[in-house]
Amino acid sequence: MKHSLSYYITLLILKLMRAKSHFSKDPIDLKLFRKNDLHTLDSGFFKKHRLEKFKVLDTHITATGTNSDADKLIIFIHGGAFISGPGLHHWQTMKEMAQQTNQIVWLCDYPKAPENQIGTISENIDATYHKALEKFKPSNICLIGDSVGGLLITALVQRLIRQHKAVPKKIILVTPVMDSSMSNPDIEKLEAKDPILAKKGVLSAKKMCSGALDLQDPMISPLYGSFEGFPPTTLLLAQRDIMYPDGKLAAAKLEKAAVQLQVIDEVGMPHIWPFLPVMKEGKQALKQIISTLKV
Repeated sequence: MKHSLSYYITLLILKLMRAKSHFSKDPIDLKLFRKNDLHTLDSGFFKKHRLEKFKVLDTHITATGTNSDADKLIIFIHGGAFISGPGLHHWQTMKEMAQQTNQIVWLCDYPKAPENQIGTISENIDATYHKALEKFKPSNICLIGDSVGGLLITALVQRLIRQHKAVPKKIILVTPVMDSSMSNPDIEKLEAKDPILAKKGVLSAKKMCSGALDLQDPMISPLYGSFEGFPPTTLLLAQRDIMYPDGKLAAAKLEKAAVQLQVIDEVGMPHIWPFLPVMKEGKQALKQIISTLKV
């Protein structure tokens, strides 16, 4: 498959930024990962179209939209290895979704590890979804998340189904973490090709978040939970991403559960490629995501 010039420029930028080396340390460097966190953005589009800011438990939510009366909601759960975020790329993605869908978007800045662990983080995700149900019908709510954001969404849906509660209209999982134990042997085979992630640092971050919980508990590794009853799901997988092997296993479980499933499986793409700036292939993938959100 032929890739764009911007694809190779992006790989070069990632190399110059030493992205992979930052994920190669145990313990992972919290200060380094948090230096680019952007917890608010009040300029340009967001100054004009920010609808409100509010808090649910310890989660700070920024609501943005071009139509304040919209009856449809996108809940955006960002990635960041549980330890950081959101970053500028999340705000830029939120802007694109709000502009192009005419829906309201909530960017959810949830509490992070190691100060908070998976139980507390999950409580915050649950409370945020239930807060949304106060104003929006579940059939008008879509959830999207990248990396551990995809993990948190998947685990949320599993809890909702177990508790016989209403699930959202659809979910979109962008290169999600599905197994925090990182025990799949195919990960090591792929690691040398991944330009961003390394198993050592990813596992370090997951251990910071899990506390006393087993890393294969479905709360932090939804691959080991049930996918029966899931809403329509779009799953974006990148073949140069160490999350790819577990993403494929999740896709197989979703198919076995007869879930309405769309899989976008891209050759040569790195982790969270639809949210990376510059890259033509990322922009094309984000366009696909937005088309899915509009339906």
